[in-house]
Amino acid sequence: MNALRHGKRLLRETVGFLRLMEARNKVVLGRTALALRRQEDAEVARLKAELGALPQVLVTTVIPTYRRPEGLRRAVASALAQTVKDQLVIVVDDGAGLPELPLDHRLVAVSLSRNCAVAGVVRNVGIRLTDSRYVAFLDDDNEWEPDHLEQALAALQAPGGPDAVYTALRRTHPDGTELDVLSVPFDRHHAAEEGFLDTNAVVARRTKALHFSRLRRTPEVVPREDWELVFRYSRHHRVAHLPVPTVRYLVNPESYWSNWS
Repeated sequence: MNALRHGKRLLRETVGFLRLMEARNKVVLGRTALALRRQEDAEVARLKAELGALPQVLVTTVIPTYRRPEGLRRAVASALAQTVKDQLVIVVDDGAGLPELPLDHRLVAVSLSRNCAVAGVVRNVGIRLTDSRYVAFLDDDNEWEPDHLEQALAALQAPGGPDAVYTALRRTHPDGTELDVLSVPFDRHHAAEEGFLDTNAVVARRTKALHFSRLRRTPEVVPREDWELVFRYSRHHRVAHLPVPTVRYLVNPESYWSNWS
C-alpha cells in the first residue's frame, strides 16, 4: 500500500496533478464532445449566414454571457473603453436572450438557438465568427482596465514577442473589497500542477490551436477550460506573463460557469 501511494505521489509530481485530471476528463467526458462539436458547427454556420462579413480588425474580444444583464453591460463598457480602438467586441449569449446593449459599430451580439451550458463552446462560436489577428476573452462578470489590450498587444507585437500573454488579476469579493492580486509568471511545469491560468487575462495570436475544449464540464470538474486552452496552446506557442493588474476579476459565488463554494 505504501509503495502504491508513493507511486501515485511520484506520478503527480512528475506529470502534474492538473494534467492527470485533464487526461481523466478526456476519458470520462470525451463522449460529450462530439454532439457539442456538431451543435457548435451548426450555430457558426447559421450565425455566419445571418451576420455576413464582419469588419477586419486587429483584435477580437469574445464575451460569453448567460442571464447576467447588468454584469454584461459593465463588461461590454470596459471592452469598448479600451485605448485600442481597432477591435471588435462579440457577445455570444448561451440561448437565454440578450439585454439592451450600447449602439456601437464595434459591437456585435448574437444568441445561440438553444442553451448548451458549455463555456468553451460559447467562446468557440465567438472565435469562429471572427477573423482578427489576435483574440481576447472577457466574461460577463468581469471588467478590464482601459489599457488591458494596449499592454498585451505591445508585448505581442514587440520584436521576438510571445504568441500569447496574460496579465495579472485583481480579484475582488461581490461587495467590492479586494481579495488579492493574482500574478504568477508562466512556467509549464508549474501550470501542470496549479490552476492559475484564466482566460479573462489572456490575449493570444489566432492559430488553429486557439479553441476551447468541448467537453461538458460541470462547475465541479477540474481543471477548467481556461487552463486547458492555455496549457495546450503553450505546447507549441510561447506564452508570457505581464505582471500588471489589468483585469478586475469578481470571485462570484453565483457564477454560472465556476464553482466558488
